[in-house]
Amino acid sequence: MNWLENLVLQARYSQWVNQRLYDACASLTDDERKRDRGVFFHSIHGTWNHLLLGDRVWLARLQDQPVQYQRLDLEIYGDFGELRAAQADCDQALLDWVQGMQADDLQRRIAFRSLSAGQDKNLEVVTMLTTLLNHKTHHRGQITALLSQCGCDYGDIDFICAPFVE
Repeated sequence: MNWLENLVLQARYSQWVNQRLYDACASLTDDERKRDRGVFFHSIHGTWNHLLLGDRVWLARLQDQPVQYQRLDLEIYGDFGELRAAQADCDQALLDWVQGMQADDLQRRIAFRSLSAGQDKNLEVVTMLTTLLNHKTHHRGQITALLSQCGCDYGDIDFICAPFVE
């Protein structure tokens, strides 16, 4: 498997696992999702908001579009249903974009200003996509820990459990 095939597979997995985890989160009340649980973005809802915001920031950079956000802790959706729909749209946009790439695109460099570090960066697309996908994994790990604390079963979500992974 080459880099591009792997990134497509990772984007598909990200879409699949997000759907599974949003299904699990839907079994909680809004108060449970929004309860401050002492994590960096406070709550399950806050963590999902940050994930979507991060996805949008990285996708805008990758598509040479202006970044709409200046902070990483904004609540862009207060309503869980709207947040879920926006994440599903963003996941599909990311998958479509990665599937439309050519192998040569991975080495293209993009200059941007990091919101978290406040530094100017100039990275290859492959590094940016790897960062985006790893960022999602990191925060989904926080969400699964919080779901476990709530007694919520989110099922088998390991990469090898995705129905399209062979």
